[in-house]
Amino acid sequence: MLALARTRFDTPCRIEVEHSDEHFHAHVELADGVPIYPGDKVRVHGEPIVVGFGESAVFNRTATVERATAIERLWTKFAGHFEMTELYEVSFTPRRTA
Repeated sequence: MLALARTRFDTPCRIEVEHSDEHFHAHVELADGVPIYPGDKVRVHGEPIVVGFGESAVFNRTATVERATAIERLWTKFAGHFEMTELYEVSFTPRRTA
C-alpha cells in the first residue's frame, strides 16, 4: 500500500561538531540507526550550536523525522538524476580552454 500522507516521529540524536584547521563539520546521528531515505526531512531541536575555533563538542538533542510519501520519494530520486548531470558540466582541467 502506498503511503499518501507524511508521517512524523521524534527520536534522540547525537551531534558531533568540530571547528579546526583540519576539520570543519557537523554530523548528526539518529538513535538506533534510524535510516533516512530520499525526500525525508530531519529537524534537530534546541538552541543554535556554537563551537569556537580549535574546539570540538558532542551534543545530545531530539530530532523530528518527517517521512516523504511514496510519490515524493520517487520524485526526489527522479529529480536527483538531473541534478547529478550538472556536475558533469564542471571541468577539472588545470589549463584554460579557448
